[in-house]
Amino acid sequence: MRHDIGKAVFGGKELRHTDVVKNVSEDRTSTEAATARPFGTPSTPGRAERDTRARVARLILEHGPVTASTLGERVGLTPAAIRRHLDALLADGMIEVRKARTPQTRRGRGRPAKWFAITDAGRSAFVHAYDDLATSALRFIAETAGDHAVAEFARRQIADLERRYRPVVQDAPPHQRARTLAEALSADGYAAASAKAPQPGGGEQLCQHHCPVAHVAAEFPQLCEAETEAFSRLLGTTVQRLATIAHGDGICTTHVSPRSLCGGGDEETETHDEESGGTSL
Repeated sequence: MRHDIGKAVFGGKELRHTDVVKNVSEDRTSTEAATARPFGTPSTPGRAERDTRARVARLILEHGPVTASTLGERVGLTPAAIRRHLDALLADGMIEVRKARTPQTRRGRGRPAKWFAITDAGRSAFVHAYDDLATSALRFIAETAGDHAVAEFARRQIADLERRYRPVVQDAPPHQRARTLAEALSADGYAAASAKAPQPGGGEQLCQHHCPVAHVAAEFPQLCEAETEAFSRLLGTTVQRLATIAHGDGICTTHVSPRSLCGGGDEETETHDEESGGTSL
């Protein structure tokens, strides 16, 4: 049976996309309570403390690498409070310190800001929709009915998601559909975002920072393939999967081609970069 790191770190609380945000006054109350604790008494995080720590980990998963100051602003914590949560997450192996991808502008004297990113252990603490039983079931299907049966199963599984997303995505203007799809995926716990693609030729990137079936898809890529096919149908254009968490990448990244290159021909597409307001990844 898989060890649940979330229980070890958060006292039995599993990390879900519904973690509660705690405000500054609550965190200060926890700090004052800790200060008043008699010396030698074990320090056990309370419910509010665990909720905040889970929220911090979730933000690092979705937006990392990220600095402590940015996290503090998002959660509403003082610098001392956010450092306490980060130190605890570092000690438990949930997060790690990363070097900035690009040289940072020095902010006067002092050390450069640290950037925090989720670790594999931290990612595994978030609840997965499928467990080892699902993997065993798919192995049985592959052995008895062949790989084509696994692919058909994957397509049927993704069909429900596609049916739910289709009305929302199609009601959005063409230049906002990738962002709308990302929002729908985030509501289901995929921590998704869209942004202008860095590659020449335009288009967008759809990034999923969390995959609830990553450990299953690592053995059965048909799940990823079915999802990619569904994205193409929903967006009405060609998409290409560039990276997947299941294959060891940090993020599932899908390139969305401009509709004008696929016969979409929407005038709005030409100006979507300025209007879409995609989230920076």
